Amino acid sequence: MRKRKVDRRNQFLQVLEEIQHISNEINEIADGASVDESDLSLRKLEELHRKLHALQTEKVGKGAPQNDRLKQVQEALDTINSFCVVLGMEFEQTVAEIHPQFGSADVLKRISNESIKCLATAIHRLREVKLQRMQKLQDLATAMLELWNLMDTPIEEQQAFQNVTCNIAAAEHEITEPNTLSMDFLNFVATEVSRLEELKVSKMRELVLKKRAELDEVCKKTHMVPEANVAIDCAIEAIESGQVDPGSLLEQIEFQVANVKEEAFSRKEILDKVEKWKAACEEESWLEEYNRDDNRYNAGRGTHLILKRAEKARTLVTKIPGMVEVLASKTMAWEKERSIEFLYDGIRLLSMLEEYSILKQEKEEEKRRQRDQKKLQGQLIAEQEALYGSKPSPSKNLSMKKGSRVSTGGATNRRLSVGGAMPQTPKLDKTLSSRTLNCRSAKKINNHNDSLSQYHDDTFSNLSADDISETDF
Repeated sequence: MRKRKVDRRNQFLQVLEEIQHISNEINEIADGASVDESDLSLRKLEELHRKLHALQTEKVGKGAPQNDRLKQVQEALDTINSFCVVLGMEFEQTVAEIHPQFGSADVLKRISNESIKCLATAIHRLREVKLQRMQKLQDLATAMLELWNLMDTPIEEQQAFQNVTCNIAAAEHEITEPNTLSMDFLNFVATEVSRLEELKVSKMRELVLKKRAELDEVCKKTHMVPEANVAIDCAIEAIESGQVDPGSLLEQIEFQVANVKEEAFSRKEILDKVEKWKAACEEESWLEEYNRDDNRYNAGRGTHLILKRAEKARTLVTKIPGMVEVLASKTMAWEKERSIEFLYDGIRLLSMLEEYSILKQEKEEEKRRQRDQKKLQGQLIAEQEALYGSKPSPSKNLSMKKGSRVSTGGATNRRLSVGGAMPQTPKLDKTLSSRTLNCRSAKKINNHNDSLSQYHDDTFSNLSADDISETDF
């Protein structure tokens, strides 16, 4: 009895296993291959046989669809493999992670709907990973191109990353190269972009300094004072610390350089006239030094060249007042048009012209005072010579002495030859008359000197008053 029960149980197991196997192949959900020990009747066994027969019939009727399912599974596995190649993943490991049954050798025989659903889910997940990595790679490629263009990177250095930049606008199905989206490759590209970013900071600092030097040079040529140098220095420190975007700072400096160049263009005409005026002022200063040189007319090597320069300088100096007038007119028109002051090396140009005019007037007044004083001294000397007589020069005294000696000798000879004595005036009378004349002359001279002294004091007091009034004006 027990033996018959065991045989019946084995028959049940065999039928149930076949039912389970066919059900799995045709995607039918079946109960597990377990035997109900409480019901081992023939009726139950026949029922299982009928079910097995029905499944076998269904399997034969679904032969063509089954082939389609096999094809569908194969295509899904091929798609997963292509994703794994691009993403740098292991195909076998990925398939095994999808469902444990795909790790066996008869994977193609397992074509249940659940298996196909797992494959579809895996494909969707891998596609999402691919799209994410594509976006990251394209972002890195865009940043790399911007950095290359910004720093003028040589073509030789760019060649190593052509496989990155060529995919900057590629679609998802166009990226098929092995390991193009692997994590190792993405990390490699990200490292290169980081290196370029660090290089960019250094280059941008150099560019900022270069632009600031350009700004200083333009301001120097146009005699303008550059602005915000302290701010630029602080910005350079901020660039190094990463607090400021170098690109925006560079744009600000370039904008400032453009404004300075535009203003320099509008200042060009006035600056040309300023240079001519300053050159004329230098010639004027040289001419003043030249006129104070007492040996300027002494013959020597190159004297004729100096004389020619002096002649040209005198001609140029006469044009300075006209230069100043035109320059002041142009400057006032420029300031009125732009509503700002025209500064020359930080000083208002009109103030410079006004200061020059005042100094020029003071020099002219000083020259006039010197001429008047010299003229007055000449008048005093002439009046004194009229009273006292001119002081004989040493050469004239010497010639007079020689003449008197000659005439005395002649008179002696005449006396000797005639033999008589010449008439002489008594010495006492001559001495008295001379003393009387000298006393009278001395009184007249004293009176005249008093009047001259009074005239001299009045004249210089008047000159001092005039000088003070002219200076205050």
